[in-house]
Amino acid sequence: MNTIKTFMLLAAMTALFMGLGYLIGGAGGATIAFLVAAAMNLFAYWNADKMVLRMYKAQRVDESTAPNYVRIVKRLAQNAGMPVPAIYIIDNPQPNAFATGRNPENAAVAATTGLIRMLTPEELAGVMAHELAHIKNRDTLTMTVTATIAGAISMLANFALFFGGNRENGAGIIGTLALAILAPLAAALVQMAISRTREYSADAGGAEICGNPLWLASALERIDEAARRGAPNEAAEQNPATAHMFIINPLNGQGRDNLFSTHPATGNRVSALRRIAQAMGQAAGRPWG
Repeated sequence: MNTIKTFMLLAAMTALFMGLGYLIGGAGGATIAFLVAAAMNLFAYWNADKMVLRMYKAQRVDESTAPNYVRIVKRLAQNAGMPVPAIYIIDNPQPNAFATGRNPENAAVAATTGLIRMLTPEELAGVMAHELAHIKNRDTLTMTVTATIAGAISMLANFALFFGGNRENGAGIIGTLALAILAPLAAALVQMAISRTREYSADAGGAEICGNPLWLASALERIDEAARRGAPNEAAEQNPATAHMFIINPLNGQGRDNLFSTHPATGNRVSALRRIAQAMGQAAGRPWG
């Protein structure tokens, strides 16, 4: 099902890309946009994960550079019966994390320095188990590729505004205004296209992988408050199309109006996790290790 959703989403993004091409260059522009979009889709499938990691200046780590963090991820991967992903750290005070990659064999997880410093080992295990669940569910292909293409759509719209639209297509000022609206909303379109049920599914899967849903529930409450009240994540504010990839929305609204939510309400997620904990007979006291 996720494969079908991926191709449907890519088709929609390609159609939008072609529409922008038409506004810029008419029928010829639409044709060029189609060819560029086809090449971009292929490139994004193989390279979008690397682009996102580079965008956030993520640094790969191992047991010699981040022993506790790496050991937690490795043990969780063993619990999940999946390959150990490449493990990265992002130097950012905002506590957050994401997963990326086209499949479990070619995946990566990234956590911010703020997340690693703030959370207990149990809470960190809950967060990284959530990210591994995204990889196991193969959500990351959709999440990563759409972020890349949405960013390209925004850049194309800004390009058209700067150089002016195609005056022969009859759109005139209407076409230019359409481009002005599409540019900031391109990211929101992607965020709406990514189903929020993916987060609930990854929460449930992460609870199973780490063994205690309350670890993730506690982590979500703490990082949601910190992400909203702390300093803005500048890289995320500059690339809002990637917001849906994080475990908690990294956009705090200081740098950009946030018209559409990319995540379910944290309170609802915590309530769902507590219900899972009750069903599992879990208490918060069991330590990681």
